[in-house]
Amino acid sequence: MHDASELVLARLPSGVPIRTTVHAYGEGRLVRGPDGPELDLPDDGGPVVYAQAAQHGREVNGTAVLRRLHERLTDADPTQVDASALDGTLVTVPVVDPLTFDRVSYTTPESLDATRSNMNRCWPGDDEGTLHERMAARLWRFASAADAIVDLHTGSPAMLTHTVYMRGDGACRSLAEAFGTDLLLAEAAGDEADAEWSERGFAGKFRVAATREGIPAITPELAHSREVVPEAVEAGLKGTLGVLRNEGLIPGEPEPWDGTVARNHLGRVDAAESGLFTPERDLAVGDDVVAGERLGVVHDPTTFEPLQTVEADRDGIVYSVAREATVTAGSTLVGVAERLDE
Repeated sequence: MHDASELVLARLPSGVPIRTTVHAYGEGRLVRGPDGPELDLPDDGGPVVYAQAAQHGREVNGTAVLRRLHERLTDADPTQVDASALDGTLVTVPVVDPLTFDRVSYTTPESLDATRSNMNRCWPGDDEGTLHERMAARLWRFASAADAIVDLHTGSPAMLTHTVYMRGDGACRSLAEAFGTDLLLAEAAGDEADAEWSERGFAGKFRVAATREGIPAITPELAHSREVVPEAVEAGLKGTLGVLRNEGLIPGEPEPWDGTVARNHLGRVDAAESGLFTPERDLAVGDDVVAGERLGVVHDPTTFEPLQTVEADRDGIVYSVAREATVTAGSTLVGVAERLDE
């Protein structure tokens, strides 16, 4: 069974509604409520998985993943998984933030939400808050009914596909392994996190809010913003099916995972000066590097003076490299994930 329903997330100053579509597959139904669709679950129903994409509007590969998953679940081909066979309920929202999706942007203009321009900093939302807080609150009604959550994101073309989960949370770790990317990034939270966690408002991330409520959640980063890339979509589809198997919605077990776990965020190598960044010719995502290894140079574009020799500050795995050459002081040049023995 598949249901789809239009959902009004909020309204613009002119009264124009901000709309998206919610899909439900399997045992759950979308029923009309006083202010839009609501999820109706059977009393003896199976587990519920919630998956969303395009919380940041330029990150479109997750939306393509959910389209492919929709085709897979509703295909009459008996070799595929049919939605009527789901032992539980899958809820998906392909476009979480239409405001940023229409602008192919990461954040919404200040004129619409000056306080919460990044929707992924205001979960679980507020029915009486800013525009993004209201949108998050409306979606939280669906997400909070889940037993597991997948928040599909993408990064830059020069980012290694990986999955972020809450460090120290066994259920989140199992969900990340079921998704199956070779690299898992464990993100510490609260008092155990570095200063960046609080400075950047990470407590308001969707994944963090879900984990805080006892719902295992992961954030796969599929790489390649702004364009639909078949390899990224295939990785996302395979990973989401792995989660459905892990949660018992479809038959079988996720493939055994044998990858690498590393720490998130701590190994970013930043620009000490503004200028033009040239990475080392053979530097690529997935490379192993050691502390002190040369990663590139920042030059003054007018005098050609070398301003910074960029070096790794720790041993680890390169998971991102800035490919836009013009950089400003403080911007991230290379991300190095430090291996964990977990």
